[in-house]
Amino acid sequence: MVEISTSILSVKKGEESQTFFKLEAAKTDYFHIDVMDGKFVEKDNYEKMLEYASYIKRISNLPLDVHLMVEDIKPAIDEFLSVEPNIITFHYEACKNKEEVYELIKYIKENNCKVGISVKPDTRIEEIYEFLPYIHMCLIMTVEPGKGGQTLITDMVKKIEKLKEYIKEHKIEIDIEADGGINLKTAPMIKKAGANILVAGTAILMANDFKTIIDELR
Repeated sequence: MVEISTSILSVKKGEESQTFFKLEAAKTDYFHIDVMDGKFVEKDNYEKMLEYASYIKRISNLPLDVHLMVEDIKPAIDEFLSVEPNIITFHYEACKNKEEVYELIKYIKENNCKVGISVKPDTRIEEIYEFLPYIHMCLIMTVEPGKGGQTLITDMVKKIEKLKEYIKEHKIEIDIEADGGINLKTAPMIKKAGANILVAGTAILMANDFKTIIDELR
């Protein structure tokens, strides 16, 4: 069965604690923390996400799935390590070279945290094959990063299939996470393609019953 990582990107101001408690009761597998710096992507919610992540850490034992959509990766890693996330995922496109990718992987692991690499829709999946044996998760963006509520880019289903075939062929143990435009209509094809962690935000947060939608997405 796939796992569900609920993006808290569009949690309404003033409804944070109520929403987080409801999501925990609905048995989401992770809280997905979308961190944006206003440089790598247009939107800037950096401080807000750090505040939300710190608050969740105080009230919940559920793991935090931190997705850094930032240009300056290392300082962001340092700040978000303070909330003891289960995993920190950074963008391959934000790195200057392969050496930096390897350094960041090593640094995150040294701080007792799992590590993921994310790729934008335009990035060829082959570009990150060499890093797969050293990381815990590959996050395929199924929309352009930076905004909630977008429509899934269907070509990304093939990208997930290709990644799944490669890791199977090379016997690599790694999670495949898909993020963007995931709802009850699109989830089946994403799961069939090989993703085992689905990030959903709008689809869950706009539902009347969080548990029903999370169970149905699974």
